[in-house]
Amino acid sequence: MNANQVMALAAMCQVAIQVQKLAKYGQSQQHEIEPLLESLLATDAKNVDEIYGSRANLNTGYRALISQLSAGTEKNVELVKYVGGMVQLERILTSKPDALSALGRDIDATKAKLDHLELLDESIIAAFADTYARIISPLGQRIQVFGQPALLKQASIQNRIRALLLAGIRAAVLWRQMGGKRRHFLFAKRKILAIAKEQV
Repeated sequence: MNANQVMALAAMCQVAIQVQKLAKYGQSQQHEIEPLLESLLATDAKNVDEIYGSRANLNTGYRALISQLSAGTEKNVELVKYVGGMVQLERILTSKPDALSALGRDIDATKAKLDHLELLDESIIAAFADTYARIISPLGQRIQVFGQPALLKQASIQNRIRALLLAGIRAAVLWRQMGGKRRHFLFAKRKILAIAKEQV
C-alpha cells in the first residue's frame, strides 16, 4: 500500500461525495470537480501528482476516506457503493480493448474542444457524460445513484454525475495501475488510514 494508491482512492471518494451532493441537493463544489475532470485529460502525465495537480485538490476525498475508515464514525454507505461500483466497472472496461480504444478516442476529441472552451463549460461536461453513457454504461453493473427524482431528471445534473463517474473510473484505473487490489480494502485499512491522514 502506498501514497499513490491512496490518492486514487481519495479521488474516487471525492467523486462519490460530489455525486451525492448533486443527486440530493443539486449542488456541487466547482473547485472540487475541476481537478477530477482535469484527470480525464491527463493521458500523458509524467507522474501521478500531475494527474490531479496537487494532493490538496483531493482534500475532501482524503477526509471522506479517513472518516470511512476511522473507528466510531458514522459510515457513508452510499460512498462505499459508488466506489465499489467504479472499481467493478473499471475491471470490466480494462478487459475490453475495443471499449478502451473508443474511450481514448472520445477523450482526445473532447480535449480538442478545449482550444475554444473552458473545462467546466456545459458542452464539455455533456461530452464527458455522453462518453460515459455510450461506452461505460453498456458494460453492465450500472452504478445506482441515490437522490431526489426531480433533480435526477434534470439533464444538467445527469451530465455532471456521469462526467464525475467517468472521472471515478479514471481514478479506479490509476488505483489498479499503482498496484491496488480488492483485498486491500479488507486487509490494509489501517495502512490506508495512516497514509490518508498524512495528506490532510
